[in-house]
Amino acid sequence: MKLIADLVSIPSPTGNTKEVITFVEKFLKELEVDTYRNRKGGLIATLKGQDSSKHRMLTAHVDTLGAMVKEVKANGRLKIDLIGGFKYNSIEGEYCQIETQNGKKYTGTILMHQTSVHVYKDAGKAERNQDNIEIRIDEKVHTAEEVRALGIEVGDFVAFDPRVELTPSGYLKSRHLDDKASVGIVLQLIKQIKNKGITLPYTTHFLISNNEEIGYGGNSNITPETVEYLAVDMGAMGDGQSTDEYTVSICAKDSSGPYHYELRKHLVRLAEENKIGYKLDIYPFYGSDASAAIRSGHDIVHGLIGPGIDSSHAFERTHVSSIENTAKLLYYYVQSNLVI
Repeated sequence: MKLIADLVSIPSPTGNTKEVITFVEKFLKELEVDTYRNRKGGLIATLKGQDSSKHRMLTAHVDTLGAMVKEVKANGRLKIDLIGGFKYNSIEGEYCQIETQNGKKYTGTILMHQTSVHVYKDAGKAERNQDNIEIRIDEKVHTAEEVRALGIEVGDFVAFDPRVELTPSGYLKSRHLDDKASVGIVLQLIKQIKNKGITLPYTTHFLISNNEEIGYGGNSNITPETVEYLAVDMGAMGDGQSTDEYTVSICAKDSSGPYHYELRKHLVRLAEENKIGYKLDIYPFYGSDASAAIRSGHDIVHGLIGPGIDSSHAFERTHVSSIENTAKLLYYYVQSNLVI
């Protein structure tokens, strides 16, 4: 849980993930795991298995929702453009960090222009959109010229404060649990394999992708020997969903279509045989690195699992038991036989 808290605390909106990739790279180097970076900036770790003629690949992504500076406004505030699929109302009132091109960082708050109810009659009714939402910078600036003198310019990345908290009752509350909760699970799995001296049945690659939120994080660097490709992401909760915060969610279908039936059944069997709490689910407005890999033409068996995350792409929360159940299923999965 501390590892996940460390991960969510590192700003990494899609397009600006070098710092968190370096953190993951250092973690794996200390375990003496071979890694390399692809040209997109993602990280691939490999554990050699008993059979190198057939491979597995697991992926989890470190890129998060975020924004870019769209306009330096005349009033000294910033208009933003969103990175990833979420709504402006989900970030209203949040603290944020602006990183300039030369690496300088400034803090601010994301607010409606019409925030003060003492001034704006329509403060509660005004639409939460790009025209009305702005960043108030924590610097003494009142004009666009004063903002630019700080080095802030169009295209600078904006990261949201995660507000991470682990409650005594076992809940982990934070932004960016999508998908840093699963990155933490995957890293802990690799550590467990190394510490126990486990030799996996098949050579297994772990892709820490960095463009998932915009649709193409895991669609490359898949070896020709790869048979199974499992995305470890999040289970989406809401009305009509079976996913909860206490079990591992196994996805049967998302917006890309059904996941591989035999792999899905295999994951269910492993969960039942090892008394792992799970839920089967369909995510109607969702895509994963695995579906991106299928769309790009790879001849693979694909699947998707993850911890259940409440209020995804907004005020996210999960429970330690969901993290544990996901970790257990992965532990047994990577030591199991291929489905084909």
